[in-house]
Amino acid sequence: MTKKIDTCVLISAGAEWRGLLPHYPGVEIVTTPYGESFCDQIAGQNVCFMHGGWGKVAAAGSTQYAIDRWSPERIINIGTCGGFEGLIKQRDVILVKKTIIYDIFEQMTDPDQAVVKFSVEFDLSWLPDPPPQSVRIDTLLSADRDINPDEIPWLIEKFDAAAADWESGAIAWVARRNNLPCLILRAVSDLVGFASSEAYGDYPYFEEQCQGIMANFAQHLPEWIAAFRNDGE
Repeated sequence: MTKKIDTCVLISAGAEWRGLLPHYPGVEIVTTPYGESFCDQIAGQNVCFMHGGWGKVAAAGSTQYAIDRWSPERIINIGTCGGFEGLIKQRDVILVKKTIIYDIFEQMTDPDQAVVKFSVEFDLSWLPDPPPQSVRIDTLLSADRDINPDEIPWLIEKFDAAAADWESGAIAWVARRNNLPCLILRAVSDLVGFASSEAYGDYPYFEEQCQGIMANFAQHLPEWIAAFRNDGE
């Protein structure tokens, strides 16, 4: 009989997954249509980890796959994001209060309504004080692209955000459609200024950042899982 899965932890980018795996030695790795997965006991819960892949398509598909396969009670997504230079610091952890997919360009009707349709706001009333690790509660933008430096002033003015990634918007939307609680934590791997970013054209730099970021998440994840589980149950 398959054990009831309490929490599914989704990791998107390959470098993030490779940065996380060393902290769970001895687990049985299983292959899925999207990437590797494994299950473990954490904070008294049955937890399945899944590498879902980068970008909105893989993120949405793998989130629904994980829900259909394991029927978890809740979803957690941990990983990285790019920050807007001057508004946030490298390695800052964002506890996401709202996701906005900003690369939706509707030209037949109101484009702002299309963006709103795929935005998700989170109820963070369960959050303990203090939280399991130092976080910044903020909006996170998503798009199928790295941050374009030329667009930063527009992103700040229109969405009042300080960081962006590729996947969180899709993960949040699929979780909401399935009526599942979702927690998203993203740490800033690099800062994008009006010229470029440390990571652009330097993938080894991103890999190195992922190792430290995912180690930090692995350290605090049991506390997050326990706190998220006690969100009113």
